[in-house]
Amino acid sequence: MEITWSDVQLIAEMLYDEHPDVDPQWIRFTDLHAWVCALDGFVDDPEKSNEKILEAIQMAWIEEAEE
Repeated sequence: MEITWSDVQLIAEMLYDEHPDVDPQWIRFTDLHAWVCALDGFVDDPEKSNEKILEAIQMAWIEEAEE
């Protein structure tokens, strides 16, 4: 499966699974960016991300962690 920046919910779920001890509310965007790019199946251009995309991933991850 190929993952791109537009797969916000899937990315959030994968990050929740891979980093269960991390509180996503306090993650730095530089760390978030690196972790997304390191996900298995991530194929998008790292330069295509922006603050809006990273914020959407962070919010989805927060919601995932609250469930």
